[in-house]
Amino acid sequence: MHPLTMMQLNIDDSILLKVEKPAKYTGNEWNMVKKPLDNIKMRFAFCFPDDYEIGMSHLGMKILYHIMNKRDEVYCERAFAPWADMEAIMREKNLPLYTLETYTPLSEFDMVGFTLQYEMSYTNILNMLDLGQIPVMCKDRTEGMPFVIAGGPCACNPEPLADFVDFFVIGEGEEVIQEIIDEYINWKEAGESRAEFLKRITKIEGVYVPSLYDAYYYEDGTIMDVIPKYPDIPDTVKRRLIKDLDSVDFPDNIIVPYIGTVHDRIMLEVFRGCVRGCRFCQAGFIYRPVRERSHENLLEIAKASAKNTGYDEISMVSLSTSDYSSLPELCNNLIEFTEEEKISLSLPSLRVDNFSLGLMDKVSKVRKSGLTFAPEAGTQRLRDVINKGITGEDLVSSVKLAVAGGWNQIKLYFMLGLPTETMEDVEGISELCINLIESCRGIPKENGKALNITLSTACFVPKPFTPFQWEPMDEMDNLMEKQYHLKDLIKKRTRNIKYNYHDAKTSLIEAVLARGDRRLGRVIYTAWSKGCKFDGWDEFFSFDKWMEAFSECGLDPKFYANRKRVYSEVLPWDHIDMGISKEFLMRENEKAYEGDLTRNCAVGCSKCGAQIYKAGICTKTKRGLGYGKNT
Repeated sequence: MHPLTMMQLNIDDSILLKVEKPAKYTGNEWNMVKKPLDNIKMRFAFCFPDDYEIGMSHLGMKILYHIMNKRDEVYCERAFAPWADMEAIMREKNLPLYTLETYTPLSEFDMVGFTLQYEMSYTNILNMLDLGQIPVMCKDRTEGMPFVIAGGPCACNPEPLADFVDFFVIGEGEEVIQEIIDEYINWKEAGESRAEFLKRITKIEGVYVPSLYDAYYYEDGTIMDVIPKYPDIPDTVKRRLIKDLDSVDFPDNIIVPYIGTVHDRIMLEVFRGCVRGCRFCQAGFIYRPVRERSHENLLEIAKASAKNTGYDEISMVSLSTSDYSSLPELCNNLIEFTEEEKISLSLPSLRVDNFSLGLMDKVSKVRKSGLTFAPEAGTQRLRDVINKGITGEDLVSSVKLAVAGGWNQIKLYFMLGLPTETMEDVEGISELCINLIESCRGIPKENGKALNITLSTACFVPKPFTPFQWEPMDEMDNLMEKQYHLKDLIKKRTRNIKYNYHDAKTSLIEAVLARGDRRLGRVIYTAWSKGCKFDGWDEFFSFDKWMEAFSECGLDPKFYANRKRVYSEVLPWDHIDMGISKEFLMRENEKAYEGDLTRNCAVGCSKCGAQIYKAGICTKTKRGLGYGKNT
């Protein structure tokens, strides 16, 4: 058996010339994996439920694509959500959604896997399954059809997608995907039924099969319990965690697209997790504890990646890069290499409380890029509520250093609708930004240009496994009032601030899907049937269609998004164990209302649960962070 050609799939120039950026559909990029199919025992279609330019920037896809394709008997291929112009042609001509490596329809794969990075991509999952000629509902898939798998950060609450996904990977995928593949090959050789495979993989830690659980509800719509159907199915599904990042493969020969992508560069993942504990941040909790890659390993990856890809930019990736314990050594070594090779080095995710002009100078010797800070709240009171751990003085000091060093473009990120927020806190955002402009007026500037700020506000969305998981989202009308008020304040004071804000209507749907139960499957299906897709894109999102779907399914979005939940309520994700204790999250929620800060993990243990999870993972180790004994 050999890969198909585009002509055999009936895709020719007459089609590609009608669509925007046809290179998104042709494959054959630099470093794309090509394998003969004769000895392949398992074919996996890695599907990113968004546009090619977004998906090809996703580090998780690059990692799993690399890991799976290192196995001779496994072939991992890629598929992306086709843009509206291409989809229209595919549906008109009855062309199935296919992978870029072999132009094979999704329906012919053993497994079709989706990464869940953003709740607003859920309708795209249904659309891609339908385009790939796979039944959208799990119950409609029969023997011989692909298994649909999903993982990623949104999988920590898998329930809204329970009707569509055969099984979920909870946690990090590098090790568990190998075990799933092994089990699949054994099952296939044994000639067992589809149902038997799903029972088999429940024995793998980190695998959740929703069809093997029943959900029960009280009359008021809250959950009574989610329990397994059989005694040998685990009551709670524990996440998978990579203990030592240096022990797992990291790709240095990533695919280089023919067109520009969102992150068109080499990405170095320096560590996972975060020591800070910002109470709104889901990633900061579900990826605990912090585990670092050694700076020696990172330097080797950087050099090999530059050689294998030809990229002229390297970006360090983490939740808070300046917390990396070996940052000086890594930067010194990388700067020596990047200067020689004329490669730009960028350092995102900087904390304003340990920002330094010396570090800034080091990473900008080849090319100066914009700087981004995330104060999140405009007043000290509210920053203490969310445990941000920085002051307005920290921000002013850092920005003044930046301006003195030649930067005149700063991006600032804030949230609106945080718990306990008042209009005074909203006005504090304007005051803080104006103060930054005024504080930098007298500073000598290399380029003579005044400081310009791009201010962005997102709407706070309460997420599972955070101290704010019980909090209500602010009402949509309140959020819009705050946005307009802030816009007016800025407009009256200065022209040096550009203000962008996120659509409150989109955030409402995001909140519903983030905190929903499996009854939402009907809503997602109905919304998709009405034409909803690419819901994260302004030009496609239709709030009215979503509201119609809720109405037709008899569910109220406010029940999920705008309702404060009590500690005793069973949450839709309570049968998922992400390694953080519920008691700790409750304590953090109470401390938020007291404005009481929690120290970061590098200073002392706050007993969140991660320090005893999986036989003792904590933050105090030989490199300051990572895998070690209990403390």
